[in-house]
Amino acid sequence: MLTIHDFRTVVENYKIVFFDAFGVIKSYNGLIPGIIQTFDYLAETGKEYYIVTNDASRSPMQLAQTYHRMGFHAVQHDRIISSGMLAKEYLDLKVNDGIVAYLGTENSAHYIERSGLQALPVSAIDEGNIDQVNALVLLDDEGFDWFSDLNKTVNILRQRTIPAIVANTDNIYPVSGSNNVSIAIGGIATMVESIVGKRFIRFGKPDSQMFMFAYDLIREKRTISKKEILMVGDTLHTDIIGGNKFGLDTVLVLSGNTLPDDAETRIRSTGIVPTFVCEKAVV
Repeated sequence: MLTIHDFRTVVENYKIVFFDAFGVIKSYNGLIPGIIQTFDYLAETGKEYYIVTNDASRSPMQLAQTYHRMGFHAVQHDRIISSGMLAKEYLDLKVNDGIVAYLGTENSAHYIERSGLQALPVSAIDEGNIDQVNALVLLDDEGFDWFSDLNKTVNILRQRTIPAIVANTDNIYPVSGSNNVSIAIGGIATMVESIVGKRFIRFGKPDSQMFMFAYDLIREKRTISKKEILMVGDTLHTDIIGGNKFGLDTVLVLSGNTLPDDAETRIRSTGIVPTFVCEKAVV
């Protein structure tokens, strides 16, 4: 029988809490009920918190503004650690000049532009500029034509020996108001990767590099051990296994991708075991 823990009792034993975003803090219906009180409690007890997310569709500033518009002001941009930030770091280190083609929205191109590189949507690549394309980044599942631009992506990667970077490893995401899902950019990347026969560079949970990036940012400001950090997520295959592999204690919440009715079955069948299970990340 699955043991359900009280979130306040769990979180009081840690100094820093990493939260996934969708399914933990918010859903398509808005904020998870009670989440504002959780962050009030963290502030009152002097605990640090960060949103560790695979969402590369917008900059940290824009992501923070989406919370503010919902009346949730506890999360500022410097508390958001996005997989897009790792993609930017890679571009800073490995791509010196030229065009970086991308699949995604104009907002998601922020991570490329911050590297001082020319960002162009895949739709703008043609025979006149394809030789200047030195990287291709898959950022978001919106902002492009799934027929013409995916075909063009395949052909760019067939013609150019360049890195292909996946800034969001999520394969699917839930659709508002139903039990259905939509294909996320990570799923698109897997398909394109199999077609062109090249290995893509992936950033985001469950990759340990995502957690190391967050860990290093914190250790620049203070001394902390992994045992003092708690990872809270709603998905076994990203949040929980990623936190487990990095050596963090983990909480699976049942307010998002993992539903209460099948949580125990999923844990047993996958072998991905969270340290704790809570109904919600609510104190």
